[in-house]
Amino acid sequence: MKKGLLIVVSAPSGAGKTTIVKEILKEFPDFQFSVSATTRTKRPEEEDGREYFFLSKEEFENKISSGEFVEYEEIYGNYYGTLKSEVDRAISENNTIVFDVDVKGALSIKKNYPQAILIFIQPPSVEELRRRLLQRKSETEGQIEKRMARVPMELEKARDFDYIVINDDLKKAVSEVIGIINQKLQER
Repeated sequence: MKKGLLIVVSAPSGAGKTTIVKEILKEFPDFQFSVSATTRTKRPEEEDGREYFFLSKEEFENKISSGEFVEYEEIYGNYYGTLKSEVDRAISENNTIVFDVDVKGALSIKKNYPQAILIFIQPPSVEELRRRLLQRKSETEGQIEKRMARVPMELEKARDFDYIVINDDLKKAVSEVIGIINQKLQER
């Protein structure tokens, strides 16, 4: 079985993309997770270099200036981005890399790497999305409202993805995403 796929999973915050990505990595332990860089504050359970490369705003802006990102965006007052060096290293080693990025970032990756497979995780409803964000208890009401303000744009951009998977049942959504990946691996 050949490797070398770029699998990009994206969704509005709270739709389950990070959970689904974790399940993909359990199912395919030889796949690599694309660790993005961010300026946002590290959550207690997170580790630098595992979930994100946590950078200062100045460090991030220096990397922007030197063209080190495949994609980056400022979201909710923080920068997020994918380092070119990480993607190019995985490609040169013929490894499959899995991305957990926002919608605009996913489309930027596809623009730079047309072979990338874009999978959009769609929430069953906007109301359910809000409920999941509130249930997480990791953000203030104001932060949740900022996330919710992006949802119409994110849902609109879903049509530019290769696949849309509705996450109304996590087990079913994971199974569907793994099925897509297996199909792509067989095609290579």
